[in-house]
Amino acid sequence: MPPGTDGPETDGPPSHAAMRLPPLREVIARHGLAARKGLGQHFLFDENLTRRIVRGAGTLAGHTAIEVGPGPGGLTRALLESDAREVVAIEIDTRCLGALAELAATAPGRLRVIEGDALSVDLFAITEGPRKIVANLPYNVGTRLLVGWLPRTDALAGITVMLQKEVAERLYAVPRTKAYGRLSIMAQWRWRVRRLFDVPRQAFVPPPNVTSAVVGLEPLPAPAAEADWEALQTVTAAAFNQRRKMLRSSLKALGPHADRFLEQTGIRGEARAEELDVVAFCALARAWREVNP
Repeated sequence: MPPGTDGPETDGPPSHAAMRLPPLREVIARHGLAARKGLGQHFLFDENLTRRIVRGAGTLAGHTAIEVGPGPGGLTRALLESDAREVVAIEIDTRCLGALAELAATAPGRLRVIEGDALSVDLFAITEGPRKIVANLPYNVGTRLLVGWLPRTDALAGITVMLQKEVAERLYAVPRTKAYGRLSIMAQWRWRVRRLFDVPRQAFVPPPNVTSAVVGLEPLPAPAAEADWEALQTVTAAAFNQRRKMLRSSLKALGPHADRFLEQTGIRGEARAEELDVVAFCALARAWREVNP
């Protein structure tokens, strides 16, 4: 059967038809949900795309699926079609709550809507594990949200998100490329990052100014190398603050011990940040931590 088409009826979660859901455009019109630029809103109507995002998350059986910024519930519908134990949707826009309440009524006990700002809501305190985040992230806060989740491999079984393509490319970039930087290192230290697919701007209403991309992150069995989050953040911030400078110069921002860090790790002072892989940055982070316990 071609990808994106509905299969035969099963005993699993109900399909859109079984839930008798009205078209998403109709729901948006009825609730007056014009997308707001200030909230980074761009609505995705294509059910084949929303289902493809959910498939990219892998199995959701027995998991809590956490969605940030559901809006009128396009991706939420696809999540409810999955075998997720529960779908928890965090929405800051009070205008969308009525549409989401109607959707929750079609799937009793499976959709929990929480009004609030995902930047301040403790997702891990209000949900039970295992958890996977599956979301079309608002452009204006997507990177900040993701950076906040990256340290939590203890609490997350996976992250599948849509972001600006430029941000997505930074997540899986390799050394000596333009996109490689702090976000690449912080993500790849604890996660296996997969590029899934691009989404053209024309797929959204209203169309954004950029192409989007969906990426999947799966926790590594162990970190790429020993380090701690704070130290790795500190070292990468200094190294990439002026990425074209030699490390001997850029690491001076860390204090008078920069030369010692480099000597201890065997990394050339003439090297530039974009030349070092994740393991090398972890070595620098350990050296920095030794003099900043």
